[in-house]
Amino acid sequence: MARSSRNRQVVPECREMLKQMKYEIAAEFGLHVGYGGGSNGADTEFGSELGAIGGGSSSRRAGWGHLTSRENGSVGGEITKRLVQNAEQIILGRL
Repeated sequence: MARSSRNRQVVPECREMLKQMKYEIAAEFGLHVGYGGGSNGADTEFGSELGAIGGGSSSRRAGWGHLTSRENGSVGGEITKRLVQNAEQIILGRL
């Protein structure tokens, strides 16, 4: 079955920002996930400060597969909540 285009991003350039936000929120929630992107490692540093990620051991980085649907959903819900708040602030600032 062909994959639908419902999940197509309107602004493809925002992909990295959304990915970074996802990992920051996971670290805030204390979820153990490793950052899969080629960034500066700020997510690992941020997670280590919160005790979410063990001090930089890259050999034990896990993906998202071990998390429950509830945990993954809470990250996605928080992303949506923050994006809506940002959009509201922009709209209110322009009116």
